Amino acid sequence: MDRRGFNKILFLIIGLVVGYQIGQWLIPKTHPIKHKVNQVLELTEKYYIESIDPDTLSEVAIEGILSKLDPHSTYIPRDIQKSFEEQLEGNFEGIGIEFQIIDDTITVVSPIVGTPSDRLGLMPGDRIVKIEDTTAIGFTNMQVIKKLRGKRGSIARIQIYRPSEKSTIDYEIERDIIPINSVEISLMFQDSVGYVSLTRFAEKTADELLNELESLDSQGMKYLILDLRNNPGGLYDQAVKIVDYFLSDDKLIVFTKGRIKEFNNESKAAKEYPYENIPLVILINRGSASASEIVAGAVQDWDRGIIVGETSFGKGLVQRPFLLSDDSALRLTISEYFTPSGRAIQRDYKSGKNYYEEVMIREEQDEDNFDHQSEADSLKDEFTTAKGRKVYSGGGITPDYKITSGILTKFTASVRSKNLFYQFIRNQIDTEKIILPETIKQNLNELISSDIIDNKKLKEFRNYLVSKEIVINDKEFEKDSDYIKVILKAYLAKEYFNNYGWYSIMLHQDEQFQKAIKLLHNAKSMLE
Repeated sequence: MDRRGFNKILFLIIGLVVGYQIGQWLIPKTHPIKHKVNQVLELTEKYYIESIDPDTLSEVAIEGILSKLDPHSTYIPRDIQKSFEEQLEGNFEGIGIEFQIIDDTITVVSPIVGTPSDRLGLMPGDRIVKIEDTTAIGFTNMQVIKKLRGKRGSIARIQIYRPSEKSTIDYEIERDIIPINSVEISLMFQDSVGYVSLTRFAEKTADELLNELESLDSQGMKYLILDLRNNPGGLYDQAVKIVDYFLSDDKLIVFTKGRIKEFNNESKAAKEYPYENIPLVILINRGSASASEIVAGAVQDWDRGIIVGETSFGKGLVQRPFLLSDDSALRLTISEYFTPSGRAIQRDYKSGKNYYEEVMIREEQDEDNFDHQSEADSLKDEFTTAKGRKVYSGGGITPDYKITSGILTKFTASVRSKNLFYQFIRNQIDTEKIILPETIKQNLNELISSDIIDNKKLKEFRNYLVSKEIVINDKEFEKDSDYIKVILKAYLAKEYFNNYGWYSIMLHQDEQFQKAIKLLHNAKSMLE
Protein backbone atom coordinates (compact mmCIF):
# COMPACT_ATOMS: atom_id res chain seq x y z
CA MET A 1 0.00 0.00 0.00
CA ASP A 2 1.45 3.46 -0.88
CA ARG A 3 1.70 6.25 1.69
CA ARG A 4 -1.31 8.11 0.27
CA GLY A 5 -3.50 5.05 0.74
CA PHE A 6 -2.09 4.53 4.22
CA ASN A 7 -2.82 8.14 5.13
CA LYS A 8 -6.43 7.85 4.02
CA ILE A 9 -6.91 4.81 6.24
CA LEU A 10 -5.16 6.55 9.13
CA PHE A 11 -7.43 9.59 8.80
CA LEU A 12 -10.46 7.33 8.73
CA ILE A 13 -9.34 5.49 11.88
CA ILE A 14 -8.59 8.77 13.66
CA GLY A 15 -11.96 10.13 12.58
CA LEU A 16 -13.86 7.11 13.84
CA VAL A 17 -11.97 6.94 17.13
CA VAL A 18 -12.26 10.65 17.81
CA GLY A 19 -15.84 10.68 16.60
CA TYR A 20 -16.71 7.88 18.98
CA GLN A 21 -14.98 9.53 21.89
CA ILE A 22 -16.59 12.90 21.30
CA GLY A 23 -19.92 11.16 20.85
CA GLN A 24 -19.43 9.60 24.28
CA TRP A 25 -18.54 12.99 25.69
CA LEU A 26 -21.86 14.41 24.52
CA ILE A 27 -23.54 12.05 26.97
CA PRO A 28 -23.41 13.64 30.44
CA LYS A 29 -20.74 11.86 32.47
CA THR A 30 -18.39 12.83 35.25
CA HIS A 31 -15.13 11.45 33.83
CA PRO A 32 -13.20 13.80 31.48
CA ILE A 33 -13.49 11.96 28.15
CA LYS A 34 -13.07 15.26 26.32
CA HIS A 35 -9.49 15.49 27.60
CA LYS A 36 -8.71 12.18 25.94
CA VAL A 37 -10.11 13.51 22.67
CA ASN A 38 -7.98 16.62 22.93
CA GLN A 39 -4.97 14.41 23.65
CA VAL A 40 -5.54 12.39 20.47
CA LEU A 41 -5.79 15.56 18.40
CA GLU A 42 -2.76 17.20 20.01
CA LEU A 43 -0.54 14.09 19.84
CA THR A 44 -1.44 13.45 16.21
CA GLU A 45 -0.74 17.06 15.25
CA LYS A 46 2.53 17.10 17.20
CA TYR A 47 4.09 13.70 16.48
CA TYR A 48 2.55 12.18 13.36
CA ILE A 49 5.13 11.38 10.67
CA GLU A 50 3.74 14.01 8.29
CA SER A 51 2.57 17.55 8.94
CA ILE A 52 -1.21 17.65 9.23
CA ASP A 53 -3.34 20.76 8.93
CA PRO A 54 -5.19 21.14 12.28
CA ASP A 55 -8.37 22.29 10.51
CA THR A 56 -8.34 19.18 8.34
CA LEU A 57 -7.81 16.96 11.39
CA SER A 58 -10.67 18.57 13.31
CA GLU A 59 -13.03 18.28 10.34
CA VAL A 60 -12.19 14.58 10.01
CA ALA A 61 -13.03 14.19 13.70
CA ILE A 62 -16.32 16.02 13.27
CA GLU A 63 -17.28 13.84 10.32
CA GLY A 64 -16.46 10.82 12.48
CA ILE A 65 -18.98 11.96 15.08
CA LEU A 66 -21.69 12.74 12.57
CA SER A 67 -21.30 9.40 10.78
CA LYS A 68 -22.76 7.79 13.91
CA LEU A 69 -25.80 10.07 14.02
CA ASP A 70 -28.76 10.54 11.68
CA PRO A 71 -28.29 11.57 8.02
CA HIS A 72 -29.56 15.11 8.61
CA SER A 73 -27.09 16.14 11.32
CA THR A 74 -24.39 17.82 9.27
CA TYR A 75 -21.26 19.94 9.45
CA ILE A 76 -21.25 22.97 7.15
CA PRO A 77 -17.85 24.50 6.28
CA ARG A 78 -17.54 28.28 6.53
CA ASP A 79 -17.78 29.09 2.80
CA ILE A 80 -20.84 26.89 2.31
CA GLN A 81 -22.44 28.22 5.50
CA LYS A 82 -22.39 31.75 4.02
CA SER A 83 -24.28 30.56 0.94
CA PHE A 84 -26.68 28.62 3.15
CA GLU A 85 -27.44 31.74 5.18
CA GLU A 86 -28.16 33.67 2.00
CA GLN A 87 -30.68 31.05 0.95
CA LEU A 88 -32.51 31.28 4.27
CA GLU A 89 -32.27 35.05 4.50
CA GLY A 90 -33.71 35.29 1.01
CA ASN A 91 -31.18 37.66 -0.55
CA PHE A 92 -27.58 38.29 -1.56
CA GLU A 93 -25.66 41.23 -3.00
CA GLY A 94 -24.83 41.29 -6.69
CA ILE A 95 -26.03 42.45 -10.13
CA GLY A 96 -29.11 40.23 -10.53
CA ILE A 97 -28.93 37.81 -13.44
CA GLU A 98 -29.88 34.20 -14.09
CA PHE A 99 -27.13 32.74 -16.24
CA GLN A 100 -25.86 29.56 -17.81
CA ILE A 101 -22.48 28.71 -19.29
CA ILE A 102 -22.87 27.59 -22.91
CA ASP A 103 -19.81 26.65 -24.97
CA ASP A 104 -17.52 28.24 -22.34
CA THR A 105 -19.43 31.55 -22.51
CA ILE A 106 -21.57 33.16 -19.79
CA THR A 107 -25.05 33.49 -21.28
CA VAL A 108 -27.71 35.63 -19.63
CA VAL A 109 -30.87 33.54 -19.36
CA SER A 110 -32.74 36.52 -17.94
CA PRO A 111 -32.14 39.54 -15.73
CA ILE A 112 -33.97 39.26 -12.42
CA VAL A 113 -36.87 41.68 -12.48
CA GLY A 114 -36.26 44.90 -10.53
CA THR A 115 -32.51 44.36 -10.10
CA PRO A 116 -29.63 46.53 -11.42
CA SER A 117 -29.19 44.31 -14.50
CA ASP A 118 -32.86 44.62 -15.33
CA ARG A 119 -32.86 48.41 -14.85
CA LEU A 120 -29.83 48.88 -17.10
CA GLY A 121 -31.30 46.79 -19.90
CA LEU A 122 -29.39 43.50 -19.96
CA MET A 123 -31.32 41.08 -22.15
CA PRO A 124 -31.81 37.31 -22.42
CA GLY A 125 -29.14 35.92 -24.69
CA ASP A 126 -26.48 38.53 -23.90
CA ARG A 127 -23.02 36.97 -23.60
CA ILE A 128 -20.74 38.26 -20.86
CA VAL A 129 -17.33 38.23 -22.49
CA LYS A 130 -15.35 40.39 -20.05
CA ILE A 131 -15.50 41.11 -16.33
CA GLU A 132 -13.28 43.94 -15.06
CA ASP A 133 -11.34 44.08 -18.39
CA THR A 134 -10.46 40.38 -18.13
CA THR A 135 -11.84 37.77 -20.48
CA ALA A 136 -14.66 35.75 -18.92
CA ILE A 137 -14.51 32.99 -21.54
CA GLY A 138 -14.01 29.64 -19.85
CA PHE A 139 -15.25 30.74 -16.43
CA THR A 140 -16.87 28.18 -14.14
CA ASN A 141 -20.17 28.87 -12.36
CA MET A 142 -18.30 29.53 -9.10
CA GLN A 143 -15.92 31.98 -10.79
CA VAL A 144 -18.86 33.92 -12.22
CA ILE A 145 -20.51 34.12 -8.81
CA LYS A 146 -17.31 35.29 -7.10
CA LYS A 147 -16.69 37.96 -9.74
CA LEU A 148 -20.22 39.35 -10.01
CA ARG A 149 -21.30 39.26 -6.38
CA GLY A 150 -20.02 41.95 -4.05
CA LYS A 151 -20.96 44.61 -1.56
CA ARG A 152 -24.01 46.74 -2.21
CA GLY A 153 -22.96 50.00 -3.88
CA SER A 154 -19.78 48.61 -5.42
CA ILE A 155 -19.39 48.61 -9.22
CA ALA A 156 -19.16 45.58 -11.49
CA ARG A 157 -17.75 46.41 -14.94
CA ILE A 158 -18.72 43.93 -17.63
CA GLN A 159 -18.71 43.75 -21.41
CA ILE A 160 -21.45 41.84 -23.19
CA TYR A 161 -21.82 40.68 -26.75
CA ARG A 162 -25.39 40.99 -28.04
CA PRO A 163 -25.97 38.59 -30.96
CA SER A 164 -29.08 40.40 -32.21
CA GLU A 165 -27.03 43.57 -32.72
CA LYS A 166 -23.73 41.82 -33.50
CA SER A 167 -21.93 44.27 -31.23
CA THR A 168 -20.43 44.60 -27.77
CA ILE A 169 -21.71 46.90 -25.02
CA ASP A 170 -19.88 47.98 -21.86
CA TYR A 171 -21.83 48.20 -18.60
CA GLU A 172 -21.00 49.60 -15.20
CA ILE A 173 -23.49 48.01 -12.82
CA GLU A 174 -23.90 49.13 -9.24
CA ARG A 175 -24.44 46.07 -7.09
CA ASP A 176 -27.52 45.92 -4.90
CA ILE A 177 -29.45 43.52 -2.67
CA ILE A 178 -30.84 40.76 -4.89
CA PRO A 179 -33.89 38.91 -3.56
CA ILE A 180 -33.98 35.12 -3.65
CA ASN A 181 -37.68 34.57 -4.06
CA SER A 182 -39.41 31.55 -2.58
CA VAL A 183 -42.32 31.93 -4.99
CA GLU A 184 -41.10 30.59 -8.32
CA ILE A 185 -44.31 31.60 -10.08
CA SER A 186 -47.83 32.70 -9.29
CA LEU A 187 -50.51 32.79 -11.96
CA MET A 188 -54.18 32.37 -12.77
CA PHE A 189 -55.17 29.29 -14.75
CA GLN A 190 -58.49 29.06 -16.56
CA ASP A 191 -59.77 32.29 -14.96
CA SER A 192 -60.59 30.86 -11.51
CA VAL A 193 -57.66 28.65 -10.46
CA GLY A 194 -54.77 30.21 -8.60
CA TYR A 195 -51.45 28.39 -8.95
CA VAL A 196 -48.38 29.08 -6.78
CA SER A 197 -45.07 27.22 -6.88
CA LEU A 198 -42.94 27.44 -3.71
CA THR A 199 -39.29 26.39 -3.97
CA ARG A 200 -38.05 26.84 -0.38
CA PHE A 201 -39.03 27.93 3.13
CA ALA A 202 -36.85 30.96 3.91
CA GLU A 203 -37.27 33.95 6.24
CA LYS A 204 -39.79 35.75 4.04
CA THR A 205 -41.55 32.81 2.39
CA ALA A 206 -44.83 33.15 4.29
CA ASP A 207 -44.99 36.89 3.53
CA GLU A 208 -44.25 36.22 -0.15
CA LEU A 209 -47.00 33.64 -0.36
CA LEU A 210 -49.50 35.90 1.40
CA ASN A 211 -48.78 38.69 -1.11
CA GLU A 212 -49.35 36.29 -4.00
CA LEU A 213 -52.58 34.96 -2.49
CA GLU A 214 -53.86 38.52 -2.15
CA SER A 215 -52.95 39.23 -5.77
CA LEU A 216 -54.63 36.06 -7.03
CA ASP A 217 -57.67 36.79 -4.90
CA SER A 218 -58.00 40.19 -6.57
CA GLN A 219 -57.95 38.41 -9.95
CA GLY A 220 -60.91 36.20 -9.06
CA MET A 221 -59.28 33.10 -7.55
CA LYS A 222 -61.87 30.53 -6.47
CA TYR A 223 -59.55 27.50 -6.16
CA LEU A 224 -55.88 27.14 -5.23
CA ILE A 225 -53.18 24.68 -6.28
CA LEU A 226 -50.08 24.99 -4.08
CA ASP A 227 -47.07 23.31 -5.69
CA LEU A 228 -44.48 21.99 -3.21
CA ARG A 229 -42.81 19.57 -5.62
CA ASN A 230 -39.02 19.46 -5.24
CA ASN A 231 -39.23 21.87 -2.31
CA PRO A 232 -36.61 20.56 0.15
CA GLY A 233 -37.97 22.56 3.08
CA GLY A 234 -36.22 25.11 5.24
CA LEU A 235 -37.48 27.11 8.19
CA TYR A 236 -39.98 25.36 10.46
CA ASP A 237 -41.78 28.56 11.52
CA GLN A 238 -42.49 29.51 7.90
CA ALA A 239 -44.29 26.20 7.35
CA VAL A 240 -46.41 26.87 10.44
CA LYS A 241 -47.35 30.37 9.23
CA ILE A 242 -48.34 29.04 5.82
CA VAL A 243 -50.56 26.29 7.24
CA ASP A 244 -52.20 28.96 9.41
CA TYR A 245 -53.44 30.65 6.21
CA PHE A 246 -55.64 27.62 5.53
CA LEU A 247 -56.68 26.30 8.96
CA SER A 248 -59.34 27.90 11.15
CA ASP A 249 -59.65 28.28 14.93
CA ASP A 250 -56.72 27.00 16.97
CA LYS A 251 -56.22 23.70 15.14
CA LEU A 252 -52.93 21.90 15.81
CA ILE A 253 -50.48 22.24 12.91
CA VAL A 254 -47.45 20.24 14.07
CA PHE A 255 -45.71 19.17 17.27
CA THR A 256 -42.17 18.15 18.09
CA LYS A 257 -40.57 15.84 20.65
CA GLY A 258 -36.92 15.66 21.65
CA ARG A 259 -34.71 14.13 24.31
CA ILE A 260 -34.50 17.52 26.00
CA LYS A 261 -37.85 18.88 27.12
CA GLU A 262 -37.18 22.43 25.97
CA PHE A 263 -37.21 21.13 22.40
CA ASN A 264 -40.78 19.81 22.78
CA ASN A 265 -43.17 22.18 21.11
CA GLU A 266 -46.58 22.38 19.50
CA SER A 267 -47.83 24.95 16.99
CA LYS A 268 -51.45 25.84 16.32
CA ALA A 269 -53.35 28.05 13.93
CA ALA A 270 -53.42 31.48 15.54
CA LYS A 271 -54.89 34.03 13.13
CA GLU A 272 -57.90 34.27 10.86
CA TYR A 273 -57.27 34.54 7.12
CA PRO A 274 -59.63 34.79 4.12
CA TYR A 275 -58.20 31.57 2.62
CA GLU A 276 -59.50 29.15 5.25
CA ASN A 277 -62.36 28.02 3.02
CA ILE A 278 -60.79 28.08 -0.43
CA PRO A 279 -60.73 24.63 -2.12
CA LEU A 280 -57.10 23.52 -1.90
CA VAL A 281 -54.94 20.95 -3.70
CA ILE A 282 -51.29 20.48 -2.78
CA LEU A 283 -48.79 18.93 -5.20
CA ILE A 284 -45.87 16.93 -3.74
CA ASN A 285 -43.28 14.48 -5.00
CA ARG A 286 -40.26 12.58 -3.71
CA GLY A 287 -38.32 15.85 -3.61
CA SER A 288 -40.78 17.45 -1.16
CA ALA A 289 -39.24 17.31 2.30
CA SER A 290 -39.23 18.71 5.82
CA ALA A 291 -41.27 21.96 5.93
CA SER A 292 -43.12 20.86 2.78
CA GLU A 293 -44.20 17.74 4.63
CA ILE A 294 -45.37 19.78 7.61
CA VAL A 295 -47.71 21.71 5.29
CA ALA A 296 -48.96 18.66 3.39
CA GLY A 297 -49.33 16.58 6.55
CA ALA A 298 -51.41 19.18 8.39
CA VAL A 299 -53.69 19.75 5.39
CA GLN A 300 -54.18 16.01 4.96
CA ASP A 301 -54.79 15.26 8.66
CA TRP A 302 -57.45 17.96 8.94
CA ASP A 303 -59.03 16.90 5.60
CA ARG A 304 -58.55 20.51 4.61
CA GLY A 305 -57.54 19.74 1.02
CA ILE A 306 -56.34 17.04 -1.34
CA ILE A 307 -52.73 15.88 -1.72
CA VAL A 308 -51.72 14.86 -5.27
CA GLY A 309 -48.49 13.46 -6.72
CA GLU A 310 -45.88 11.10 -5.31
CA THR A 311 -44.97 10.09 -1.76
CA SER A 312 -42.76 12.76 -0.22
CA PHE A 313 -39.16 12.37 0.90
CA GLY A 314 -39.79 11.45 4.53
CA LYS A 315 -37.70 13.91 6.56
CA GLY A 316 -39.27 14.41 9.96
CA LEU A 317 -36.25 15.44 12.01
CA VAL A 318 -35.69 19.00 13.23
CA GLN A 319 -32.20 20.51 13.13
CA ARG A 320 -30.88 23.47 15.10
CA PRO A 321 -27.86 25.33 13.70
CA PHE A 322 -24.94 25.96 16.08
CA LEU A 323 -22.41 28.49 14.77
CA LEU A 324 -18.82 27.39 15.49
CA SER A 325 -15.83 29.58 16.31
CA ASP A 326 -14.59 29.83 12.70
CA ASP A 327 -18.06 30.68 11.31
CA SER A 328 -18.65 27.13 10.14
CA ALA A 329 -21.77 25.51 11.56
CA LEU A 330 -23.13 22.30 13.03
CA ARG A 331 -26.74 21.49 12.16
CA LEU A 332 -27.69 19.02 14.87
CA THR A 333 -30.94 17.05 15.09
CA ILE A 334 -32.67 18.01 18.33
CA SER A 335 -36.20 16.66 17.91
CA GLU A 336 -38.68 14.89 15.65
CA TYR A 337 -41.87 16.40 14.32
CA PHE A 338 -45.33 14.84 14.08
CA THR A 339 -48.44 15.75 12.11
CA PRO A 340 -51.64 16.73 13.98
CA SER A 341 -52.89 13.12 14.06
CA GLY A 342 -49.61 12.00 15.64
CA ARG A 343 -47.89 10.61 12.56
CA ALA A 344 -44.11 10.53 12.41
CA ILE A 345 -42.90 11.49 8.94
CA GLN A 346 -39.26 10.41 9.20
CA ARG A 347 -38.22 7.43 7.06
CA ASP A 348 -36.11 4.64 8.51
CA TYR A 349 -32.41 5.51 8.13
CA LYS A 350 -30.99 2.55 10.06
CA SER A 351 -31.91 -0.22 7.65
CA GLY A 352 -28.55 -0.23 5.93
CA LYS A 353 -30.04 0.91 2.61
CA ASN A 354 -28.65 3.97 0.85
CA TYR A 355 -30.82 6.66 2.45
CA TYR A 356 -30.89 9.06 -0.51
CA GLU A 357 -30.73 6.55 -3.34
CA GLU A 358 -33.70 4.66 -1.89
CA VAL A 359 -35.99 7.63 -2.62
CA MET A 360 -34.83 8.00 -6.20
CA ILE A 361 -35.39 4.36 -7.15
CA ARG A 362 -38.72 4.03 -5.34
CA GLU A 363 -41.52 2.91 -7.66
CA GLU A 364 -45.17 3.93 -7.34
CA GLN A 365 -48.27 3.27 -9.39
CA ASP A 366 -50.99 5.76 -10.28
CA GLU A 367 -54.01 5.15 -8.08
CA ASP A 368 -56.93 6.68 -6.22
CA ASN A 369 -55.49 6.48 -2.73
CA PHE A 370 -58.07 8.59 -0.91
CA ASP A 371 -58.73 5.89 1.70
CA HIS A 372 -55.03 4.91 1.87
CA GLN A 373 -55.84 1.19 2.00
CA SER A 374 -52.80 0.25 -0.10
CA GLU A 375 -50.55 1.54 2.69
CA ALA A 376 -52.00 -0.70 5.40
CA ASP A 377 -49.04 -2.56 6.87
CA SER A 378 -48.57 -4.37 10.16
CA LEU A 379 -45.25 -2.58 10.56
CA LYS A 380 -46.78 0.88 10.21
CA ASP A 381 -48.69 2.75 12.88
CA GLU A 382 -52.24 3.71 11.89
CA PHE A 383 -53.75 7.14 12.51
CA THR A 384 -57.03 8.84 11.64
CA THR A 385 -57.76 12.13 9.86
CA ALA A 386 -60.42 14.59 11.05
CA LYS A 387 -63.06 12.86 8.92
CA GLY A 388 -62.04 9.32 9.81
CA ARG A 389 -59.72 8.35 6.95
CA LYS A 390 -56.83 6.05 7.82
CA VAL A 391 -53.30 7.38 7.31
CA TYR A 392 -49.98 5.77 8.20
CA SER A 393 -46.67 6.88 9.68
CA GLY A 394 -43.00 6.43 9.02
CA GLY A 395 -42.52 7.08 5.33
CA GLY A 396 -43.28 10.65 4.35
CA ILE A 397 -46.67 11.94 3.22
CA THR A 398 -48.46 9.61 0.83
CA PRO A 399 -50.80 11.44 -1.57
CA ASP A 400 -54.55 10.98 -1.64
CA TYR A 401 -54.17 10.54 -5.39
CA LYS A 402 -50.93 9.03 -6.63
CA ILE A 403 -49.87 10.36 -10.01
CA THR A 404 -46.33 9.73 -11.20
CA SER A 405 -44.66 12.40 -13.28
CA GLY A 406 -44.46 11.69 -16.98
CA ILE A 407 -41.54 9.35 -17.61
CA LEU A 408 -39.25 10.55 -20.38
CA THR A 409 -37.16 8.15 -22.41
CA LYS A 410 -33.50 7.95 -21.49
CA PHE A 411 -32.65 9.73 -24.73
CA THR A 412 -34.83 12.78 -24.03
CA ALA A 413 -33.80 12.91 -20.38
CA SER A 414 -30.15 12.95 -21.49
CA VAL A 415 -30.81 15.75 -23.99
CA ARG A 416 -32.51 17.80 -21.29
CA SER A 417 -29.68 17.20 -18.82
CA LYS A 418 -27.25 18.68 -21.37
CA ASN A 419 -29.39 21.84 -21.62
CA LEU A 420 -29.78 21.37 -25.38
CA PHE A 421 -33.43 22.44 -25.54
CA TYR A 422 -32.55 25.91 -24.28
CA GLN A 423 -29.40 26.10 -26.39
CA PHE A 424 -31.39 25.28 -29.55
CA ILE A 425 -33.96 28.01 -28.88
CA ARG A 426 -31.18 30.48 -28.06
CA ASN A 427 -29.48 29.59 -31.36
CA GLN A 428 -32.74 29.94 -33.29
CA ILE A 429 -33.28 33.45 -31.92
CA ASP A 430 -29.67 34.54 -32.38
CA THR A 431 -29.55 33.37 -36.01
CA GLU A 432 -33.05 34.77 -36.69
CA LYS A 433 -34.43 31.37 -37.66
CA ILE A 434 -37.30 32.22 -35.33
CA ILE A 435 -38.65 35.75 -35.61
CA LEU A 436 -41.85 36.33 -33.69
CA PRO A 437 -44.35 38.94 -34.89
CA GLU A 438 -44.81 41.81 -32.45
CA THR A 439 -48.39 40.69 -31.81
CA ILE A 440 -47.12 37.37 -30.41
CA LYS A 441 -44.29 39.03 -28.45
CA GLN A 442 -46.91 41.10 -26.67
CA ASN A 443 -49.54 38.38 -26.20
CA LEU A 444 -48.68 35.12 -24.46
CA ASN A 445 -52.03 33.53 -25.35
CA GLU A 446 -51.23 33.96 -29.03
CA LEU A 447 -47.88 32.28 -28.54
CA ILE A 448 -49.53 29.40 -26.65
CA SER A 449 -52.06 28.85 -29.45
CA SER A 450 -49.52 29.27 -32.26
CA ASP A 451 -47.95 26.39 -34.16
CA ILE A 452 -44.51 27.97 -34.20
CA ILE A 453 -42.83 24.75 -33.01
CA ASP A 454 -44.10 22.50 -35.79
CA ASN A 455 -42.75 19.34 -37.39
CA LYS A 456 -40.32 21.41 -39.46
CA LYS A 457 -38.82 22.89 -36.28
CA LEU A 458 -38.75 19.43 -34.74
CA LYS A 459 -36.63 18.27 -37.68
CA GLU A 460 -34.35 21.29 -37.27
CA PHE A 461 -33.94 20.39 -33.60
CA ARG A 462 -33.02 16.85 -34.57
CA ASN A 463 -30.38 18.17 -36.96
CA TYR A 464 -29.10 20.50 -34.25
CA LEU A 465 -28.59 17.53 -31.92
CA VAL A 466 -26.64 15.75 -34.66
CA SER A 467 -24.43 18.86 -35.03
CA LYS A 468 -23.72 18.56 -31.30
CA GLU A 469 -22.62 14.95 -31.84
CA ILE A 470 -25.66 13.49 -30.10
CA VAL A 471 -26.49 9.97 -31.25
CA ILE A 472 -30.19 10.01 -32.13
CA ASN A 473 -32.43 7.23 -30.86
CA ASP A 474 -35.17 7.47 -33.49
CA LYS A 475 -37.69 5.38 -31.56
CA GLU A 476 -37.34 7.39 -28.36
CA PHE A 477 -37.21 10.71 -30.22
CA GLU A 478 -40.53 9.87 -31.89
CA LYS A 479 -42.08 8.67 -28.64
CA ASP A 480 -41.30 11.97 -26.90
CA SER A 481 -41.92 14.22 -29.90
CA ASP A 482 -44.98 15.92 -28.38
CA TYR A 483 -43.09 16.65 -25.16
CA ILE A 484 -40.12 17.96 -27.16
CA LYS A 485 -42.39 20.42 -28.99
CA VAL A 486 -43.90 21.61 -25.70
CA ILE A 487 -40.60 22.18 -23.92
CA LEU A 488 -39.12 24.00 -26.92
CA LYS A 489 -42.14 26.30 -27.01
CA ALA A 490 -41.83 26.79 -23.24
CA TYR A 491 -38.21 27.91 -23.59
CA LEU A 492 -39.27 30.27 -26.36
CA ALA A 493 -42.03 31.67 -24.16
CA LYS A 494 -39.56 32.18 -21.32
CA GLU A 495 -37.44 34.41 -23.56
CA TYR A 496 -40.29 36.89 -23.91
CA PHE A 497 -42.48 36.31 -20.84
CA ASN A 498 -39.99 34.99 -18.23
CA ASN A 499 -41.20 32.27 -15.85
CA TYR A 500 -44.80 33.24 -16.49
CA GLY A 501 -44.43 32.12 -20.10
CA TRP A 502 -42.56 28.94 -19.17
CA TYR A 503 -45.15 27.76 -16.64
CA SER A 504 -48.15 28.80 -18.72
CA ILE A 505 -47.04 26.30 -21.36
CA MET A 506 -45.48 23.54 -19.26
CA LEU A 507 -48.52 23.20 -16.99
CA HIS A 508 -50.59 22.10 -19.98
CA GLN A 509 -48.53 18.89 -20.26
CA ASP A 510 -47.95 18.41 -16.52
CA GLU A 511 -49.89 15.26 -15.63
CA GLN A 512 -49.86 15.89 -11.87
CA PHE A 513 -51.10 19.46 -12.31
CA GLN A 514 -53.79 18.35 -14.75
CA LYS A 515 -54.97 15.74 -12.23
CA ALA A 516 -55.13 18.50 -9.60
CA ILE A 517 -57.36 20.55 -11.91
CA LYS A 518 -59.77 17.61 -12.20
CA LEU A 519 -59.90 17.23 -8.40
CA LEU A 520 -60.71 20.83 -7.49
CA HIS A 521 -64.40 20.08 -7.04
CA ASN A 522 -63.47 17.16 -4.76
CA ALA A 523 -61.42 19.60 -2.72
CA LYS A 524 -64.44 21.88 -2.52
CA SER A 525 -66.65 19.07 -1.25
CA MET A 526 -64.20 18.40 1.61
CA LEU A 527 -65.09 21.81 3.03
CA GLU A 528 -68.77 20.89 3.35
